[in-house]
Amino acid sequence: MKAKIHVTLKAGVLDPQGQAIQGTLDHMGFKGVGLVKVGKYIELELAETNRDAAQKAVEQMCEKLLANTVVEKYKIELE
Repeated sequence: MKAKIHVTLKAGVLDPQGQAIQGTLDHMGFKGVGLVKVGKYIELELAETNRDAAQKAVEQMCEKLLANTVVEKYKIELE
């Protein structure tokens, strides 16, 4: 089973990297680009075949290591 995890900043958390990208795009002539948010994308190959067990295990991985849940949120997709 494969887990795809998208980690992004929670609403209201400043994203200086996103702001820098937006400003640079504007200076490069790419007008009309609004808010830019930078996040992480993680793929995990799992030996687990039970979908519920895999979901629970990946949630624990996110809570303990993959996401800083104080300022980040995450979304898990299982295939």
